[in-house]
Amino acid sequence: MLSINPKELAIPALQKYLQSAIAPRPVCFASTVNKNGEPNLAPFSFFNIFSSNPPIAVFSPAYSGRTGQSKDTLDNVLEVAECVINVVTYDMVHQTSLASSPFPKGVNEFVKANFTPIASELVKPFRVKESPVQMECKVLEVKELGKGGGAGNLVICEIVKIHIDENVLNEHNQIDTRKLDLVARMGDNFYCRANGDALFEVQKPITTIGIGIDQIPDHIKNSRVLTGNNLGLLASVEQLPNAEEIEAFKKTSQSFSSTDEQHRYAQTLLEANKVKEAWLVLYS
Repeated sequence: MLSINPKELAIPALQKYLQSAIAPRPVCFASTVNKNGEPNLAPFSFFNIFSSNPPIAVFSPAYSGRTGQSKDTLDNVLEVAECVINVVTYDMVHQTSLASSPFPKGVNEFVKANFTPIASELVKPFRVKESPVQMECKVLEVKELGKGGGAGNLVICEIVKIHIDENVLNEHNQIDTRKLDLVARMGDNFYCRANGDALFEVQKPITTIGIGIDQIPDHIKNSRVLTGNNLGLLASVEQLPNAEEIEAFKKTSQSFSSTDEQHRYAQTLLEANKVKEAWLVLYS
């Protein structure tokens, strides 16, 4: 295993490792204005939501690794403590990337990347019409994390108004992830798309407490077929099948020529999220 001391690497090399390992990262497409009301638009993948009460989002415009200079977004939020965070979808990803170009100060990225500015209701910066979710924010704090190229600046924002395109809502007026079609940043020049086969569901263990993998019998836990994900799903049940259920299932179940065959069949059931049936097969 390669072991790295971050202090022994040049900043560009360290950032390359970090951005490849800590991914995918959602993209904050931040709209800001300076004290003269001139707009700026730039994407940041050092971004996430950190609280719902109050609703807080944080992103980090770092000092340039080439020049050590601050980005226009940082300068702007220090002058006008407001911004709009717009989400980035697959249909707008190349335009968004274009807006990240190091244009000279004062250049309007709305014009350069051909995005449509629309007035916000509670803050001065414009929203991006093409983005299906736009969050108007008040900047609560800007925390400098270091000096020089690559050093981040945490822009801590309170979301004061959210605008959502009805085309990405489901019948319950909630955002449908499949309709939203978001993109996220990986390392190097790679992005990923949150759509199609890339999406899968994992039920949160909030209302139930699983038995844990330590409670799975050794002959199943040490299977040559079942993966860690398979075992995690098996261990999410609150209780194992009882003797009556096992005996009733055995009367109708097929026979297996080997333990591996039995475990492979249980695996297909787990992949279809039929956890109880998989347990019964493993006990048959």
